[in-house]
Parts: sequence; C-alpha cells; structure tokens
Amino acid sequence: MNVKQYIAQRAAKELKDGDIVNLGIGIPTLVADYIPSDVQVFLHSENGILGVGPTPDPEHIDQNLVNAGKLPVTVLEGSSFFDSASSFAMIRGGHVSVSILGVLQIDAIGRIANWAVPGKSVLGVGGAMDLLEGSKKVIVTTMHTSNQGESKIVKELTYPITSERIVDLIITDLAVFAVKEDGLHLIELSPGVSLEEVQQKTDAPFQIAESFNKGEEVTA
Repeated sequence: MNVKQYIAQRAAKELKDGDIVNLGIGIPTLVADYIPSDVQVFLHSENGILGVGPTPDPEHIDQNLVNAGKLPVTVLEGSSFFDSASSFAMIRGGHVSVSILGVLQIDAIGRIANWAVPGKSVLGVGGAMDLLEGSKKVIVTTMHTSNQGESKIVKELTYPITSERIVDLIITDLAVFAVKEDGLHLIELSPGVSLEEVQQKTDAPFQIAESFNKGEEVTA
C-alpha cells in the first residue's frame, strides 16, 4: 500500500452507515476502494451519480461511467443517475453527509484552497465551493508537503481561498488533525512518524490534543 492509499484507507474509517459521501478529485477518489465491509455508504459524484462503487479493473472499464474527475467508476445495484442541476441541488440542500476533498493548502484555522493556482488557467471552479458550503462534514486528504517539500498546512493561504467554511478533519501521510474553534489539534501520527517530523513539516501552529500522548507514537 502506498502513502496515498494509506491516507484514503484512514479517511474511509471516518464514514458511518447511511452516509451520503462525495469524493473529490485526487486522493479522495481512492476512498471508494477502502470502505469497511460492515459499513454501507452511498457515494455521490456531482456529475450525477448516487451509488458509485469501487474502482474498476482495467478490463472492466465502461467508458460511459465516469466520475466528476473523468475517471472510470463502477456503480452498485440500486444506483441512480440524474442531471448536474439535480446533483448540485442535493449538495446545496444539505443532503451530503460527508465530503472528502483534496487541497493545495490548508490554513491555521482550517480554511482551504483547492480550486486554482495563480498564473495557471483552470476550466472552472467545479464543485468544491458548493461541497464546502453544503456538506455536513468535510474531511481533507492530502500529502503533508508539496512536491517542492513545502508545507501544505500553512499560517496563511497564498492560493485563492475556496470558501470561508472551515473543514472538520485533516488527514495527511504524516498525521491527523481535528479542526476546532481555536485552531488545529494533532490527534494522531501515522505509523513510523515522529512528533518532531510533523512539527518540522507543518508551517501552521497546532496544539496537541488531550487524547494524544506526546511520549508515544499514535497509529491510525
């Protein structure tokens, strides 16, 4: 299992029976393959699918079945298809239980930037803003640092902000942070990761959660 798969597996543990879950582009799409067998959720894609299944094997790809990121998907028995307007009405109406989103940056109070990179053209805003505003819970899944080694968890955003809505949970390859009214709280370390490494690679200030033992590494 690679680190992105590990992040997806850890995020899948946050899902509960009956949740309607939207998976964003990137690492979040992998979550579909790690939902616990004893948990039934309904995966939603904003291009108009409710009931997305695991990633198809290469020999079983149906080119007519793709998610919002244009990646091939499967659908489960009882799934439904609808137009984009109906899909966004579900999101804006507060019917999505959990959204799992990828990000470019997260700031010290839990706001994210994930829709545009300055100086680069984008096709459009996409559904990120709607998902942040309309979802009951938002989980971020991301690598802790960029390809250049810079922290993605920053004091202040330098990329365009997506929404003023703060997220609820941040899951990276190094750690898990809960987002509270007073900022970020470290609640877990990934296996083999030290507290010192997380401190070195996190630009934003954070607190140690009461449940976290600084003397021991906490695994997911």
